[in-house]
Amino acid sequence: MNAPDSTANTSWASDRHRRSVLWIVALSTAAIVFDGYDLVVYGTVLPTLLADSAQLGALDPETAGALGSYALVGALTAGAFGDRIGRRRTMLTCIVWFSVGMGATALAQNITMFGLLRFLTGIGVGGLVATVGAMIAEFAPPGRRNLFNAIVYSGIPAGGVLASLAAITLQDSIGWRGLFWIGALPLFVLLPLALLRMPESPRWLLAHGRVADAQQICDRTGIPMPEVEPAIAGDRVGFAALARKPLLRPTALLGLMSFSGLLLTYGLNTWLPQIMSEAGYNAKGSLSFLLVLNGGAIIGGLIASRVADRTGPQRVIAVTFCLAALSLVLLTLNFPLGVLLVAVAGAGIGAIGTQVLIYGFVSNYYPTTARAAGVAWCAGFGRLGGILGPLLGGILLGAGIASSTAFYIFAVVALLGALVTTAVPAVRALRRSDLAAGQPVKVAE
Repeated sequence: MNAPDSTANTSWASDRHRRSVLWIVALSTAAIVFDGYDLVVYGTVLPTLLADSAQLGALDPETAGALGSYALVGALTAGAFGDRIGRRRTMLTCIVWFSVGMGATALAQNITMFGLLRFLTGIGVGGLVATVGAMIAEFAPPGRRNLFNAIVYSGIPAGGVLASLAAITLQDSIGWRGLFWIGALPLFVLLPLALLRMPESPRWLLAHGRVADAQQICDRTGIPMPEVEPAIAGDRVGFAALARKPLLRPTALLGLMSFSGLLLTYGLNTWLPQIMSEAGYNAKGSLSFLLVLNGGAIIGGLIASRVADRTGPQRVIAVTFCLAALSLVLLTLNFPLGVLLVAVAGAGIGAIGTQVLIYGFVSNYYPTTARAAGVAWCAGFGRLGGILGPLLGGILLGAGIASSTAFYIFAVVALLGALVTTAVPAVRALRRSDLAAGQPVKVAE
């Protein structure tokens, strides 16, 4: 029998425990890399689709923005299933779903079919975002949760880097369809490993009364047996728990944080190559800005996560939102290329890197019975911002409005995100509120 863990424990219980968790982190990161690849690959092929009507048909900027938004669905539904059918089953299903969707998109012959397949692929991609956050929150030692969340969700900008490099080096030879075929690789290289090395969450099993199953997994993996968490909102699970006090208000605020972060993330990843192309940079040069945007997000996000493990993520997120606003304003000024690249990297940290931190913050904010739903809510509601970002860029560029206006609007969104972040109640305040109401609740540290 493994001893119950403690929220104060930041070390490994054994080498087997460490290996098991690192496998989970590695597999989750690999899955999220292809979420990031899916996010950015559309932006890399967009100039080709706009310029050549022989690919899918005539495409204007407004329609292109709408197509960019179609993949941003699915997180809400899949997250709800993650709290009900389990983390492992949801994750395996989503890997198959989005891999098949990416391969099918490579075969699309017209705009309608392309948009429909982007929509369907988004269900699997969105489900992964919610599920891996819950997995890491439930497997990682408390003192490493922000770091491991940052490593996993840095897979999003890492996938963006992969998509940018693939477009720069391979698009001339394999075309835009070949870039989408790359997105189908997880079905063959990731799924077999996940079937072997991805266990069900013992915390999820305990939350559903399956004590013996949880103990069996802990014995096999070396993961310490978690403590049973008191129920929140009675026996309500998933979204039903989010709709009751004390989680109702913070859930709304966390959703607005994610809305802001994903509006910036998807807006910049979709339109930055086209904006820089119109500013006079050649195709490979404009794609290089996308590479810097996502590369800056990876490095900056990992550094910020280490600070968040020491000081708490909330303050760090507010600061990185402000960094995004400053960087976006700098992009509107006539600076030399070197300064522009630094500003793009800062925008990557403040937009994509901030969203990485938000996912970690949210994953550790909720109890087990509502964790995947909480991440799914933030990812799903946030993706409304992700839908608006590409649409907004398309409307502005289609109307002939200067790109600087889009950057100013994005900067205002970043400042609003920082303001909302400061208003989220601390976990301790939630506990005091719940005790006052006579309903003790356990929320993750």
